[in-house]
Amino acid sequence: MARRTTLRPAHPLRALAGAVAVAALLTAGPPASAQVPPTASEAQAYRGLHAAAFQGDTAAAKRLLAAAGDTAPALLQARDARGRTPLHVAAFARQRDVIRVLAQAGASLDPLDNDRYDAVTIAAVADDEDTLRLLLSLGASARQVTSRYDGTALIAAAHLGHEGVVRQLIAAGAPLDHVNNLHWTALIESIVLGDGGPRHQATLQALLQAGASQALTDRQGNTPLQLARQRGYTAMVQMLEQAAARR
Repeated sequence: MARRTTLRPAHPLRALAGAVAVAALLTAGPPASAQVPPTASEAQAYRGLHAAAFQGDTAAAKRLLAAAGDTAPALLQARDARGRTPLHVAAFARQRDVIRVLAQAGASLDPLDNDRYDAVTIAAVADDEDTLRLLLSLGASARQVTSRYDGTALIAAAHLGHEGVVRQLIAAGAPLDHVNNLHWTALIESIVLGDGGPRHQATLQALLQAGASQALTDRQGNTPLQLARQRGYTAMVQMLEQAAARR
């Protein structure tokens, strides 16, 4: 997915890993490149349901959908130039009341935009726990494969150290051990694309508590424990060792 954090290698082994990771930061990250929120000019150009979604105008959204009658599904499925539906736009803009209106009108909660992002992953990357909670309560899936890197919302959130989002996604049945096309799981990304600090430690702990596999390796055959040791992430090493001892 997209870039999400700055790698800070501390020794030669980490420098090498960092070089690999920089090329791979397009795997599950924030809207720095692949996941792109509407720009100011795009938002200004929006009309109809896209405009209502971005502005959080529930009255306008209801009026447009009522006036559309039998053609309302076409409005709900309409796409902007980047393939964003009104639901995508509302998720980016954190317009939860509009999301409810769209869902009640029959909007699909799981469409992918042109970059293969869904509303769940948009909320996950933004660390927007309230919007994520709403989407999941409405029936959106936490299991979708998203982005050009065949990742998941869980991998995206683990990369960023969004512990609360990670816990929500786990509870919603997100695949714990999905392997993206960089050969990384959420557990591995919390190590190799994190900074080893408290947020990523908490994320790692959430994944370990949920039973995420420590046996799955990166493409070079490194286990999560080996990856944490290479980076000098002492706290993560201890967490991984303790979790392995309990199994």
